[in-house]
Amino acid sequence: MEEIDRRIVSLLSRNGRMSFTELARQAGLSVSAVHQRVRRLETDGVITGYVALCDPVVIGLPLTAFVSIKPFDPAAPDDLPERLAGVTAIEACHSVAGDESYILKVRVASPSALEDLLQQIRTIANVSTRTTVVLSTAYENRPPEI
Repeated sequence: MEEIDRRIVSLLSRNGRMSFTELARQAGLSVSAVHQRVRRLETDGVITGYVALCDPVVIGLPLTAFVSIKPFDPAAPDDLPERLAGVTAIEACHSVAGDESYILKVRVASPSALEDLLQQIRTIANVSTRTTVVLSTAYENRPPEI
């Protein structure tokens, strides 16, 4: 990827609502050149989307936890992400090396909601779980250094 494209991606990863005019100014290009480059970066799959980040406490999901899951039957098909895709409290699903197969990042309203979610995950996926509750978050959703 060209250095100017890296600059554009870096700027947009910090502020996805930046106008093309401001993006052009900060990248040192014309508005039309920036527009073309952004469209190409989207088409090429470098930029995969734009999102609004919400404060989980304000939207009623103050409890964050990481749930490590391990199938009861190691010979079972590895379709856990597909089976759990409809569980909206799961914010992220990562395949990992180690004792567990996946680590899920979940957000819920309360400890009892977490308990219900863990039971739902165990039932749907036929797995054992190990849960770590987040006490506080110093930072997250930091844009990558590009």
